Amino acid sequence: MNTVPFEPKPYHWSGPPPGEAMSAPPRFYTDPAIFEAEKTHIHLKTWFFAGRVDEIPAAGDYKSIETVGGPVLLVRDEKGVPRAFANVCRHRSSTLLDGCGHARSILCPYHAWSYRLDGALMGAPGMNDAPNFEKSKFGLTPIRLEVWDGAIFLNYDTAAPDLRSYLGNMPDLLGSHRMGDMVKVWDIQIEIGANWKLVLENAMETYHTGMVHSETIGAQRSISFPTQGEWHCIQVLSDRSIAVLGDTEAFPMIEGLSEQAGKGAFFTVIEPTTQFAFAQDCMWWLAVRPLAVDRSLLSIGGAFPRHFLDLPDFERRAAPYFSRWEAVAKEDVGILEKQQAGLSSALARPGPLCWRDDKVLALNQWIRSRLPSDILDEVIA
Repeated sequence: MNTVPFEPKPYHWSGPPPGEAMSAPPRFYTDPAIFEAEKTHIHLKTWFFAGRVDEIPAAGDYKSIETVGGPVLLVRDEKGVPRAFANVCRHRSSTLLDGCGHARSILCPYHAWSYRLDGALMGAPGMNDAPNFEKSKFGLTPIRLEVWDGAIFLNYDTAAPDLRSYLGNMPDLLGSHRMGDMVKVWDIQIEIGANWKLVLENAMETYHTGMVHSETIGAQRSISFPTQGEWHCIQVLSDRSIAVLGDTEAFPMIEGLSEQAGKGAFFTVIEPTTQFAFAQDCMWWLAVRPLAVDRSLLSIGGAFPRHFLDLPDFERRAAPYFSRWEAVAKEDVGILEKQQAGLSSALARPGPLCWRDDKVLALNQWIRSRLPSDILDEVIA
């Protein structure tokens, strides 16, 4: 049963009052020791978005992705079950499949070891003469996978809480969008010369939109939600979809949306690296893949209700959404790379936060609460 009511307010503040609360020290975004600690204590222990089940709709369909834990292969097995494996051969660790496509089996391009779609080793040329070799012991290494409403999440930690527990009351607020009935129609990948945390912080405040996005979405106003679980939420208020720019024709509102969902677009962060955004007619996401302390890969995708795709003019009407998502993302990339450069200055210092930075503070508090105190004391003292 939920213990946190959804009572949106202009902001939800935790910690020192606005003006006294400070941004994180620059080394939080520039020190390799922090990045390595985050990898060990956060990224390899928490759930992250890897794709959608409609991207691998049939047995044999696959998709490869890069993650902070290495290359990963998503595949639909012979029984139709979505699976995730380390995209690494058990012989001498070559990667196996690239991009996305369809395969009846998984064949290593190096020494032709082959695997069934459920990960079991099928063939290992030359190993018949190896004493005590047992094929059953050398299947692909599985990665924990759970699906929420069509979204695939992975976790390297087999002892972590299940995904639904992790999401808390997020499905209650967003359920009326029926994400499981949507279909992915667009995506891009953008490499950013900035720390991964900056990407998520930027995605959860409207303070910057009037300046950074003056030529696209312009100034926005938002309210914040208290949440239960490992996620955060704001809502950008608008009586029409903000997934298109200006007076561009939008798709109709999704039938059955809750009263609150009809008031604007929800922007969420599922800690630590996933943003889902839900407008009245669609949803899109930012999946951040940390590459180095000052480098990240941003995967952006968008989805619409399945029946929208049957409209005779769907492609024409959808094109402005794709343009908006890409244009706004590239504007953000530009300012984030400037921010990363500034944080690298020997004279950079923490700055005061205002009430519009409430989720920046929340994101920082979540990260810091999961890092060892000795690392924080040494690097952020």
